Amino acid sequence: MSHSSTASLPQNAGGAIDPTILRAYDIRGIVGESLTVETAYLLGRAFATLISRLQGKENPVIVTARDGRLSSPELSKALGEGMAASGATVRDAGLGPTPMLYYAAHLFGADAGIMVTGSHNPPTHNGFKMTLGTKPFYGENILELGRIIEAGAFKDGTGSTESSPAFDAYVERLLAGYKTEGAKELKVVWDAGNGAAGEVMAALAERLPGRHFLLYEKIDGNFPHHHPDPTVPENLEDLIARVKSEGADLGVAFDGDGDRLGAVDAKGRIIWGDQLMMFFGREILSRKPGATIIADVKASQLLFDDIAKHGGKPIMWKTGHSLVKAKMAEENAEIAGEMSGHIFFKDGYYGFDDGLYSAVRLLDLLAHADQGLSDMRDGIPEVLNTPEIRIDVEESRKFAVVEEIRARLKNSPYEVNEVDGVRVKVKSGWWLARASNTQAALIVRCEAATQEELDALKEMVREQLQASEITGKALTPLS
Repeated sequence: MSHSSTASLPQNAGGAIDPTILRAYDIRGIVGESLTVETAYLLGRAFATLISRLQGKENPVIVTARDGRLSSPELSKALGEGMAASGATVRDAGLGPTPMLYYAAHLFGADAGIMVTGSHNPPTHNGFKMTLGTKPFYGENILELGRIIEAGAFKDGTGSTESSPAFDAYVERLLAGYKTEGAKELKVVWDAGNGAAGEVMAALAERLPGRHFLLYEKIDGNFPHHHPDPTVPENLEDLIARVKSEGADLGVAFDGDGDRLGAVDAKGRIIWGDQLMMFFGREILSRKPGATIIADVKASQLLFDDIAKHGGKPIMWKTGHSLVKAKMAEENAEIAGEMSGHIFFKDGYYGFDDGLYSAVRLLDLLAHADQGLSDMRDGIPEVLNTPEIRIDVEESRKFAVVEEIRARLKNSPYEVNEVDGVRVKVKSGWWLARASNTQAALIVRCEAATQEELDALKEMVREQLQASEITGKALTPLS
């Protein structure tokens, strides 16, 4: 155990931090600009101060971990020193994916956790994801960190930092999601995109039955091969090519901090988050009839219909990993998922989003199924949908525009879901308009059975936006 030294950093001064880094679910900024080593130290002091208050403990235990970005080691060190200066016992779980941090919070019975990660953002970015105990820490609590820093209202204390590796225990826990009895062997290609999941991914591939081929497992904050974001099709091109060349059953890919899963089938088709949720949902419902399953508002109507058809209780909920986790706990849901590939298993796990555990569960599902992933995909009705369409709208207007659309549709003949923005179900499909939580933009998505119907839905959205005086270049993505 080593006591922290903070000689090079301000001891008690309040300080300005760039308020733009304080987001709805996490903290994110550009390294050396909006996010500096001093920022990390001040955040550490504020986080330990607030956790001490919320948990009613003089010396709370806070677990940390970091991703593979070039800036993560020094940010992690400054963060730990800040927390120790405010009385926290800091347990550093080491280098790995964000879900390893979530697991370490369970493993160590921690009062809080904080992960140094830039997720899937560009290499110049970094940030922090936090937990309160094993629950999400977000929204008002993140804003409170800013207020504590601004006022310099830090708790003084004598804490400590210690190395507490969680890698081996985490890998063992992931492997518990795979049942070897009766399993058929699979050929699997894995792609970490040089992100923080790489070492854990390699350890899993070594221990799981079957034949495994690894892509870009070396953790490298420069991301030399492709950006680690499996929702962008071009980032999956190498994975698709390798699946085809090896004649593999499937390929899996992870984002930069390993909390999201991407997948492709043997034919090289991308299997999106809501399609994976269909397959996981059916298997869980075969064991747990009537289970509650949550998906975000961007998910296909096919998913909600499929859950109901298989005897489950579908709930449509807001986008955002912290919001989904909170709703899962409230509804006692067995699984939840987002289009973006965040999948949360309470069935057999802890209810947090873990791309690596989701991959193990996908292999387990396929190793015990009568069909391959391609056959399962073939069984889904074909619909046409747009990707997420970003419409630039001023920050000060984005929420107001959604409210205006909602008001205009109040007496319409359509079924309108208002859980997160406006999702409008019409005979030919549905469309969604919601304010982005992270950008000055509206996010639009449409789904229909034919191209003609899809174009008609996009036109409905255009009309609504024009009625709110959004015109010209902003509407180009809808054309």
